[in-house]
Amino acid sequence: MHKRILLTILIALVSFGGFSQVRQKELFKTVEEYHESFVSIDSHADTPLWFLSEDYNFGERHHPEKSSNKIDLPRMEEGGLDAVFLAAFVGQRDRTPENYRNAYDKAHRIIDSIEVVAQRHAKKAALAVNPDDAEKLKAEGKRALYIGMENGFPLGKDLTRVQEFYDRGVRYITLSHTKNNDICDSSTDTVEHGGLSAFGRKVLAEMNRLGIMVDVSHISDDAFYDVIKLTHTPVIASHSNARALRNSPRNLTDDMLKAVAKNGGVVQVCVLSDYVKEMPRNPERDSAMSALRKKFRNFKNLTAEEEAQARHQWQTINKDYPPNIAHVTDLVDHIDHIVKVAGIDHVGIGTDFDGGGALKGVYDASELKNITAELIRRGYSREEIAKIWGGNFFRVFEAVVDYAEKVKEAS
Repeated sequence: MHKRILLTILIALVSFGGFSQVRQKELFKTVEEYHESFVSIDSHADTPLWFLSEDYNFGERHHPEKSSNKIDLPRMEEGGLDAVFLAAFVGQRDRTPENYRNAYDKAHRIIDSIEVVAQRHAKKAALAVNPDDAEKLKAEGKRALYIGMENGFPLGKDLTRVQEFYDRGVRYITLSHTKNNDICDSSTDTVEHGGLSAFGRKVLAEMNRLGIMVDVSHISDDAFYDVIKLTHTPVIASHSNARALRNSPRNLTDDMLKAVAKNGGVVQVCVLSDYVKEMPRNPERDSAMSALRKKFRNFKNLTAEEEAQARHQWQTINKDYPPNIAHVTDLVDHIDHIVKVAGIDHVGIGTDFDGGGALKGVYDASELKNITAELIRRGYSREEIAKIWGGNFFRVFEAVVDYAEKVKEAS
């Protein structure tokens, strides 16, 4: 165990309310025992954006403040993280033939990069496609690397691509991102389809048929309720929080939380501070970010070279003007709320690391055990914490796979 992690946990515990040194050590031991006893998963990380850089090494421990990167294999081990869904993320662009082609090609390049990383670090990690792969790989001392697609834009208008990306290992699709696409409306765009489009309904049915989890993070409220009405399988919100605690359209209302519970799905809380707690603004940072957005046309229709430049300058701003961030206790408040509204069987963790996620106490993957420490402090049992850290998510994953197998048998 890295000494920095023990120190971080002990510092965090002091802020949690005056634990004695003896109790701090006891709690740390309990946290370690818990993480050994269950399989943990982070359902959403944008780390593959780093895989596209030639000088990035996933097997090397990176300094989070110096590199801005939040996940690598050493820090997964330190944080007790057994598995992660790596996002093949493609931002939304104008829906033109050229942009459809570019989005499709980029999604494949990202998946290629994930495969290369898995091969390069085969002694410590492996690609995973089935729910039980993570447990098997943990027994071998390896981390499980799953693939999710964030934004259905690479599908274009071609339904056959759902099968194509399934064959490449994609096991969930986040239906949209910050803008509307051909599948559905986004939570942060104007009304276009009024929920799912006709094509989106076909995509949903095809995902059900194949065994791809339906991710409702980022989609509009109307699209969410369309999914809940039409899907034959439990859904996931791979990185969303409770709107009652942070009023953002990206988060789920209490009625939506109850709908997820009735559906049998799971809401994976994320550590991106903007969706955890309303934070004081940083005028210098806001001004720098505004200038960056203006320079790169609000990050719309960028070339690959422009995307790399924008990403580099974004990281520079993060270093020069670090954002105000929420605390790990604020995140666990969301877990408490979702448990109260939806039940203990319908909450998990999807950090959104490397997509902006970071908290005081959970700044990177190495500090994930601080979530466990705070859950213990609040009285959650080992069984409940095991559900939050992966049991609930894998139950949904298994149900989605089981449904697809039954459909296949019946056909």
